[in-house]
Amino acid sequence: MTTRPASTSPLCRAIAPLLEAHPGLDGVYALHEGRSAFAARILLADTAQRSLDLQYYIWHGDRTGTLLFDAVRRAADRGVRVRLLLDDTNTWGVETLLATLDAHANIEVRLFNPLRPPRWRLLGVLTDFRRLNRRMHNKSFTADGAATIVGGRNIGDEYFEAGEDVDFADLGVLAVGPVVTEVQGLFERFWESRHSVPLAMLFSAARHAARVDLGARAAEIEREPATVEYRRVLRLTTLEQDLLAGALPFEWARVRLVADEPVKLDRPPESVTMNASLRSALGVPQRALQVISSYFVPTPGGVWAFAALARQGVRVQVLTNALEATDVAAVHAGYAKYRRPLLRAGVTLFEWRSHDSAPGRLFRRRGFVQASAASLHAKAFAVDGERAYVGSFNLDPRSAALNTEMGFVIDSPALAGGIARAFEARVPQAAYEVRLAPDGRSLRWVERTPEGDVIHTREPGAGLARRAFVRVLSWLPVEWLL
Repeated sequence: MTTRPASTSPLCRAIAPLLEAHPGLDGVYALHEGRSAFAARILLADTAQRSLDLQYYIWHGDRTGTLLFDAVRRAADRGVRVRLLLDDTNTWGVETLLATLDAHANIEVRLFNPLRPPRWRLLGVLTDFRRLNRRMHNKSFTADGAATIVGGRNIGDEYFEAGEDVDFADLGVLAVGPVVTEVQGLFERFWESRHSVPLAMLFSAARHAARVDLGARAAEIEREPATVEYRRVLRLTTLEQDLLAGALPFEWARVRLVADEPVKLDRPPESVTMNASLRSALGVPQRALQVISSYFVPTPGGVWAFAALARQGVRVQVLTNALEATDVAAVHAGYAKYRRPLLRAGVTLFEWRSHDSAPGRLFRRRGFVQASAASLHAKAFAVDGERAYVGSFNLDPRSAALNTEMGFVIDSPALAGGIARAFEARVPQAAYEVRLAPDGRSLRWVERTPEGDVIHTREPGAGLARRAFVRVLSWLPVEWLL
C-alpha cells in the first residue's frame, strides 16, 4: 500500500502556520449546517494524501452517502490508505458497496461487534441480544492525522439537509491541533479491538466478490436534478476556499477528547465509563447548564442531579424532541414520565417542533431544504457560558451504559455562549416550552407564534393513536434499553 507524506497535502500546508501561531491549542470550527458538514467531509477526502480513518454508527447508501463513498474511493485511487470502521447494525443494504470498497488495494473495511453469520441477523438478535444490543455509536472523520470532524452526525441525506422526508438538526466540529492525535489514537484502539472484524472474514467469498461500479453510480446521482440543486447550494459555502487559504475562522481553545474505550462492551452495563470523564471535564455548573439531547431519558438519578443544581440557583435548561418530531417513540415514552418531577424541581423544558410548524431553527439553516419535517439529532451541553460538549453522547441509559460514545469538551466561551444564547432566542421559537398547569399535575405546551402564544393541553402534533402507543410503551420495563 503506497502513501505520500501528509506534509505535502494542501490541508497540512494550510493549517501548519495556524498551529505554529497557537502552540498547545486546538482550532475548532462549528459545523451548524448540514450542507457545510457534507462539504467539510468531501474536502477532507479530496485533499487527503496519506490516510483517511473513518468511524461511524450509520453510513447510508443514499445520495450523500454514495457520494462520500465515491470520494473515499477516489482518495484510495490516489494512494491514500483508507480504513473504514462501521457499526454492524446499520450496514443492511450497503453490503455490496462495502465489498466494492474493501476490494480496493488501499481500503480496508471492518465491522464492529458483528452478527455471525451476517445473513442470519434477526436470529442473531434473538439469540445473542445481550451482546448485540451494545453498539459503537462513535462518529469521526480524520484525514492525514491533521484534521478531524467529530459530532452527532452519521452519514446520510437526513444529516446533510438532503432528506426527502426528514432532516436532522445537528451539530459537529472540524478540529485541528493536538486533539486530532487523540482521536487518531482512539480510532487505532477501536480498529485493533477484537470486536472489529475484517469484512472479508464475515462475508462469503461469493458475496465479498460482488461489485458495483461506484464511480458510475456516483456519476448517475450527480446528474439527478435534486443533486444538481444540492451542489449549487453547496457552492455558496466558502468553507473549502477558506480552509485551504488558512482563512477559516477557527476558535483556538483547549479541547479534550472524552470517549469510551472499546472494552466497554466487555464490561457490565452498570459500570462507569465515559460518564465520569464527561462530568469531570465539564465541571460542576455554578450559574447555568444548557442541555441539548435528541434522546433524553434522565432516569431518577438524573432528575435528582438536575434538581440539586436548581436548588443551588443554577439555571438548568433542556431541549429534546417533542413527540411529533422524535424518530424513536420508545425514547419519548421513557422521557415523558420525568417531565413533571423536572418541572417541579425548577428545570426549564423545551421540546423541538417538527419542521412543518416551526418558524425558527436552533442552528443556522439557509438554502437547500427539501424535507417536509425535521427532528433534533444534536448532542451538546454548555456550562456557565464557558465550556461546551459536542459529540455523540445523549443523556440516556443507552449512551451511559450500553453504547460506546465520544465527543469533545471545549473551553470555548464563544461556543458555550452561542448555545446559551440559542436558548434565549432561537429555541423558544423552534420548540414548545413545557409547563405545569395551575393544578400542578397537568402539562401545558406553549407554542410561540407571530400572532401570540398558543397553549396546547395535550401532546401537540401527535394523533390519538401515537399518544396511546407511547403511553403503552411507558408501562414496559425497558428504560435500561433507551
